[in-house]
Amino acid sequence: MSTDPSSSGARARKELGARLRQLRKAAGLTGRDIATATGQHVTRISRIENGRQPPTEANLRAWCTACGAEDELADLLATARAVETAYMEWARAARAGMRRLGDLHSIATYQRTSTFRIHEPGVLPGIVQTEAYQRRMLAWWYTFLDAPDDTEAVLDMRAQRTATALHPSKRIVIVLGEQALRTRRGTPEEHADQLTHLMQVSRLPFVSVGIIPADAQRQAIASIGFWIFDESAVALETPTAAIKVTRPQEVALYLSLFSQLQAEAIYGHDARRLIAEVLASL
Repeated sequence: MSTDPSSSGARARKELGARLRQLRKAAGLTGRDIATATGQHVTRISRIENGRQPPTEANLRAWCTACGAEDELADLLATARAVETAYMEWARAARAGMRRLGDLHSIATYQRTSTFRIHEPGVLPGIVQTEAYQRRMLAWWYTFLDAPDDTEAVLDMRAQRTATALHPSKRIVIVLGEQALRTRRGTPEEHADQLTHLMQVSRLPFVSVGIIPADAQRQAIASIGFWIFDESAVALETPTAAIKVTRPQEVALYLSLFSQLQAEAIYGHDARRLIAEVLASL
């Protein structure tokens, strides 16, 4: 599975361009014909059809009209909007603050989701983070992204989001790399509080926490963390961008990968014993 952060969006743009090319050819039109009908340069038509440049909504409306394919417009518009949100650059989006970053990590999405499948190799996921852990992480992100500080608003939103997720009606399945336990974001005391909190959450009947030991024999490869929301979408985060995967074929691959990661993890008493070992080393 590719971990190129823009691969999903690039592939979706190419597929959208291919659909537009098919409509043009089915109508018996050349690229120059479409350029004239839509008021664009012929080179831009080529870039759109080859997925190198996204069409605007106005482009799509004119394209469908020129091809006599108005019945395709609604689906094409929905596809184009999905492509536009598949890849979000943090630096640009963070200019208005960090509270609204990542539409899959919104309270509304958490309300709709029944099952969360979460893999994090080196960081603890937000729904098990203490406030101190979150503050340490946010402080770095604000500096890194040169974003306006809206820490209190972010913490309030995250508290609501966590309360929504950690509800008995939900199912939370987490697979962590051992490094996520050992990566310390604050003082030893803060980290001890964080690991104690993780153990408490792991005892909830609707939460499963697995840990892949650092010395485990590995098969599955997941270089960055990812969240699967039910079986409909996957969210990934790199240092510079958020990626949303919604193509069913890709979501199915992430579900398969998550199952393999689960098989490599330890659970229950064994997992809590590993957490206790890390606590004792602080």
